[in-house]
Amino acid sequence: MNLPTMLRPLTLLSLLVFSCTAPKKGSTIQDLKSSVEEIFNSTQGDFAIAFLDLSDSSNQLMINEEEDFHAASTMKTPVMIELYKQSAQGLFDLQDSILIKNEFKSIVDGSTYSMDIGEDSQEGLYNQIGDSITIYNLMYEMITLSSNLATNILIDLVDAKKVTATMRALGANKIEVLRGVEDQKAYDQGLSNSTTAKDLMIILKAIAGEKAVAKQEDHAAMIDILKDQKWNDMIPLLLPSEVKVAHKTGSITGVHHDSAIVYLPDGRSYVLVLLSKNLGDFDEGTAELAKVSKLVYDFMVSK
Repeated sequence: MNLPTMLRPLTLLSLLVFSCTAPKKGSTIQDLKSSVEEIFNSTQGDFAIAFLDLSDSSNQLMINEEEDFHAASTMKTPVMIELYKQSAQGLFDLQDSILIKNEFKSIVDGSTYSMDIGEDSQEGLYNQIGDSITIYNLMYEMITLSSNLATNILIDLVDAKKVTATMRALGANKIEVLRGVEDQKAYDQGLSNSTTAKDLMIILKAIAGEKAVAKQEDHAAMIDILKDQKWNDMIPLLLPSEVKVAHKTGSITGVHHDSAIVYLPDGRSYVLVLLSKNLGDFDEGTAELAKVSKLVYDFMVSK
């Protein structure tokens, strides 16, 4: 697996040390917790983890799982769930066309603002403003390329309050999807999307267990989209290529998250959520969290 240029020297160096600390056959959850805490305690920043073995719920690890973090782009998974929910309700078809626009209203006072192409991870969509695209294709870009423009268009379609209400119905009691991206007036007033590691775990468990939306086939469709994620520098980074990862990342200044359903070749699967904030060094923090993902994988294969 190719490593991003920025992370390659640090990651390869850290692996020389890390390879000596991987869990051995028969390692316990307490062994895993100690290894994860060692990484968290030695890295500048604040961290949370929620890990759940979907075939054996006794294999789970929670550290700071109820602590609030800026959701960054992890909130796009709840938006995807809401899109499938409302489509099943007949409010629209995912193959319906929708206008690509770049004008949105602040949740503070209704004033309009536009997205900055320089702040988005998917520039190509800006060349299509004024054209139409299917809701499905816009959703696909929201997840796989983390397009903020796509996200705001889709939040306008489904309503952020309805997204949060659906998360509550799934048992995610703290996650808040308040608004779209780049609403500066809302940000200045402390009105930002937030999440916890536990809530993202609950949401992903619902998708994996086919309990997130009404139609069984929609869960497989969501997993396929998550598997096509283009940003792979954390949870999948150090895992073997035969391990399949359906995940959604998120990052802003000092913050880097990843939230995943991980599928092992033997048919087992697990949910892993890694959250961070106040990172002293973004690249180092990312590399250390990739090592945490490898620790969890090694724990699973040791069973």
